[in-house]
Amino acid sequence: MLASLHPIAIEGEPSRLSLATKELARRYLDGEFKDSVVRATFRLSPEESATLSVNLQYAGTIQMIAEKAPLRILPEELLVGAATLLEAAEHRTPASDFRSTSHVTISFNTILQCGYRGLRQRLEQRLGDPALTPQQQEFLQSMVLCLDAARCWHDRYTAELERRIAAGSGPLKQHYQAIYHNMLMVPENPPQSFREAIQSLWLMFSFQRLCGNWSGLGRLDQMLGSYLEHDLQNGTITLDDARELLAHFWIKGTEWRGVRECSSGDAQYYQNVIIGGIDRDGNEVTNTVTYLVLDIVEELHISDFPVAVRINRHTPEKLLRRIAEIQRCGGGIVAVYNEDLVIHALVKFGFPEADAREFTNDGCWEAIIGGKSAFSYLPFDTLQVLQQTLALDTDRTPEFSDYDTLYRNFLTRLTSACRENDQTAAQSFKNNRRYGHGHIEPTPLLSLFVEGCIDQAASYNERGARYTIAASHAGGLPDVANSLHVIKKLVYEEQRLSLGELTDILRRNWDGSEELRQQIIRDYPLYGNDSEEADTLLARLVADYAAIAGATHEINGVLRPVGISTFGREIAYAKDRKATAFGRKAGEVLATNMAPTPGSDRLGPTAVIKSFCRCDFTAITNGCPLELKLHPSCCRGESGLEAMVGLLRAFVKLGGFYLQIDVVDSDVLRDAQLHPEKYPNLSVRIAGWSARFDSLDRNWQDMIIQRTQQRF
Repeated sequence: MLASLHPIAIEGEPSRLSLATKELARRYLDGEFKDSVVRATFRLSPEESATLSVNLQYAGTIQMIAEKAPLRILPEELLVGAATLLEAAEHRTPASDFRSTSHVTISFNTILQCGYRGLRQRLEQRLGDPALTPQQQEFLQSMVLCLDAARCWHDRYTAELERRIAAGSGPLKQHYQAIYHNMLMVPENPPQSFREAIQSLWLMFSFQRLCGNWSGLGRLDQMLGSYLEHDLQNGTITLDDARELLAHFWIKGTEWRGVRECSSGDAQYYQNVIIGGIDRDGNEVTNTVTYLVLDIVEELHISDFPVAVRINRHTPEKLLRRIAEIQRCGGGIVAVYNEDLVIHALVKFGFPEADAREFTNDGCWEAIIGGKSAFSYLPFDTLQVLQQTLALDTDRTPEFSDYDTLYRNFLTRLTSACRENDQTAAQSFKNNRRYGHGHIEPTPLLSLFVEGCIDQAASYNERGARYTIAASHAGGLPDVANSLHVIKKLVYEEQRLSLGELTDILRRNWDGSEELRQQIIRDYPLYGNDSEEADTLLARLVADYAAIAGATHEINGVLRPVGISTFGREIAYAKDRKATAFGRKAGEVLATNMAPTPGSDRLGPTAVIKSFCRCDFTAITNGCPLELKLHPSCCRGESGLEAMVGLLRAFVKLGGFYLQIDVVDSDVLRDAQLHPEKYPNLSVRIAGWSARFDSLDRNWQDMIIQRTQQRF
């Protein structure tokens, strides 16, 4: 049993949820139900598969999942539906050899409004088009079969509830009757109440998960807010009851706790939630559900649904304070988008403003048009590009007469890297189809929830979505900027040694030059310290990268927005990285995304934000995050809260893109490495997701620990 749902002591710890709900959360987080997630024992026979196309094989598999996957109904739960097949948690379609889909946020809101019945009508109408090719007809038919499977799975749950109602008595029978009433008509039909709406959303989300697809939820308060406001006004639900229902949604999202081992944590299922901001018409979305989400995160500290709040220059103090209150609970569960800048960047790239206003993420943090986008990204390491420019993997002495010549040569190599990235994107989308693992993965079930796929009669992976995106993502830019800054100062301005002498030192991994290495670490302010000289160099580098990568706006209609990220790849990159000019040795894990290189930022979080915001992110359409790790002591009390609110306001005012704050003590993390049993619910921010610290492998734990511990 977990001693506490909170990993750290919280001032005035709230108690809004019932003890029964908290007890259910503890049981889930203890992994009590992991053994009910099992491998599929069924599969289409080779004879059946041989007679079917790939899409119909997939649809047949989805039907078998719906018919045979184990059901799970707990008497303590207020919602039903469970993803009980282990392959789904392993990013595969159960009972098949098909990979499933992630890095996507599908259109739950659209289906919520029309119900599965509305989808059926659209499919029937589309199938009546005589201009369809046989392949298009077959794809649409496979979508119908997937929709039938979803109904079958729903009906199995209603039948089980009917059985329990018939066999039950007293309060438990009444409990099952209430759940049965809430789910009987949905998701087949549009919900008529908040209770129906949240059950409908969970059933849609859970069936996609059961079949292996990892989708973000998207704008949860926009989806559910009007139902709750209506019911509250009519007196058919209380605020406390609504909070309990939403809390059970959050709890059920942890059902895969402990079912698999993953180096990057056990909560990386891309099921992000977006709240706040404006809608496509410019109207404010923030509503009662917005605040209920924050209540639940604060009280249960569940990290499996990472939350991003869209804030802007006009965000009220009430919401900013609530965000800060949750952030200082730790876990990095709540992050923020600078909504004004993100929308501007999307419109600048070419997305219609109405669509840009509806941005979500892909289940991580990259900005996309939710429900309309088929997303992928192609990463590369710019620090290795600089190492090649300096010939560190050879014994050749680089000859650049001045800094500008060196920088131009680096940009030439960076251009080549970006064009190689373009070629990879083009190869991935050969013949208008997205190839993964050497073939096209079928996606009829997912495609039901992506705008454009029915109209085009084409799947998510075959350009059916309204927008198909293959973003270019550069990693290591802060480390490149730091390296160039020191080379510029040390070699070309101060002339303390030649470039050849410096590269010889780097090839030796600073062996024999420790005194110089320490001088460089001590004497040269780097990115993250509000140093105009160092920050301006990075801002130029970001602008040049955006111009070079952004020169390819699209390839055969596949959009190529620009992003900056590592997503934890700084761990994998480390083995191929040489020593750096700013004093780091070969193989060290360096900067995460656009955060300063660990240990180089010494002047506090405000200086980091000011450094970050010297870059122009309006051309970084796909986005880039800034991570901050704050010591809990500096966030306490009213002064700590005001300081955190000030950070949020400054981030928006200065032009940041995405900010994730993790409040955690590095000493606690070190103790958690030694005694994981003491910290079973200690969550930390990784990249676009949070994870329980005990589920990370040692390399990932060390990466989090070495992030600079900031104080105001």
